[in-house]
Amino acid sequence: MSGLMRIGELATAAGVSNRTIDFYTTLGLIAPAERSPGGYRLYDPATVELIASIRRLEASGMALEDIGRELRAADGMVLSEAVARLNRDLEALRALAETADADAQPMAATLTIRAHNLITAAMELLIAMPDV
Repeated sequence: MSGLMRIGELATAAGVSNRTIDFYTTLGLIAPAERSPGGYRLYDPATVELIASIRRLEASGMALEDIGRELRAADGMVLSEAVARLNRDLEALRALAETADADAQPMAATLTIRAHNLITAAMELLIAMPDV
């Protein structure tokens, strides 16, 4: 139990409310490491960084439900499979950008920037995830 944080401590360290911690837990975005003998949820300190990454993904326009779905979909996925999927998606985006007409170029550029931001946030999320 040493080093684990109660919900209030986690909320303070992450700069969010207890209610946000409850909400993220309900959505499955974060999970307590264990419960105290008194029944309090206890979180790994690395959850602070995970919350920061989730907030960056949300700020980039990704819905919390989508973040949760992606986290669940990635659970158990071999990293090489995830990278291969990402490469296929990037190639499709690149092909779209190359074949887009002049009117669609701004939209293709916007999508490319958004993809870049999401990939950056995903990398930060992976780095911040506690070891299981």
